[in-house]
Amino acid sequence: MTTTNFRRALLVVPAIALALASCSKDDASSTEAPTATEADTAGDSAAAVASSGVSAACASDKLALKNAGKLTIGTDSPAYGPWFSDDDPANGKGFESAVAFAVAETLGFSNENVSWIKVPFNSSFAPGKKDFDFDINQISITEERKAAVDFSDGYYDVNQAVVALKDSPAAAAKSVADLAKLKFGVQQGTTSLKFVTDVVKPGNEPFVYNTNNDAKAALASKQIDAIVLDLPTAFFVSAVEIEGSVLVGQFPSVGEGEQFGLLVEKGSPLTACLNEAIASLKSSGKLAAIQTEQLATATNTPLFG
Repeated sequence: MTTTNFRRALLVVPAIALALASCSKDDASSTEAPTATEADTAGDSAAAVASSGVSAACASDKLALKNAGKLTIGTDSPAYGPWFSDDDPANGKGFESAVAFAVAETLGFSNENVSWIKVPFNSSFAPGKKDFDFDINQISITEERKAAVDFSDGYYDVNQAVVALKDSPAAAAKSVADLAKLKFGVQQGTTSLKFVTDVVKPGNEPFVYNTNNDAKAALASKQIDAIVLDLPTAFFVSAVEIEGSVLVGQFPSVGEGEQFGLLVEKGSPLTACLNEAIASLKSSGKLAAIQTEQLATATNTPLFG
């Protein structure tokens, strides 16, 4: 992210409950006008999204969805903190769960009309058809990934950070030159791995793991010196998950910086409406409020020189 701030997960469920009546579609062959009830329901739906700051074309009953009347959201399992809580993305706890429900609410979906499916991280941005309407899983927007999938506008700016055991030489690293001497472990397919190979350029080839859990286990057992993660995850891992570990430092933003986006199928017509929803959440201050509520601030994380 462009500042040195990041936020820690809190177990608070955002109050997201927007009661909407479902709209029935007219039979294409019928010449009858909609009933008063149907017209009122459609009007209520349009009014609801208009009040949330998105266009009538983005009302829930106007969207092309994988499952009629339901917004299907993908994420991986385990779903890690501080982005999710208790490996249950549907509970509304954690930053990304809260963001997903806020996007859904802005588009006119009640919580009951949101469903979650498991999508392995690397599968989410692989080419091909998707079973979800969008995926939210700390997926950074990159040109390489955009060749196979589309992204919404960014909903979170993020820096990369290093976690090591506090009694190891890695904990004393102050610069990229110091880091280059270490043995790193990183999850495959992540921008963290690309950051290690392109920016840190360690003398030892980094160890690549299928999941962050595997990388964390390798660090805890001292098979590697350090792991690289996005900053909020690094804070959560060092504070909660790996006893005796420490957040060594963060890297400054490079170029335009790194952002997480909602991932959608290539060519999905949903992208424009997701962008409207994110823009509305930003302009209303709700996205910032979710970030403040779900992620804690720390201002003393050093930058590597």
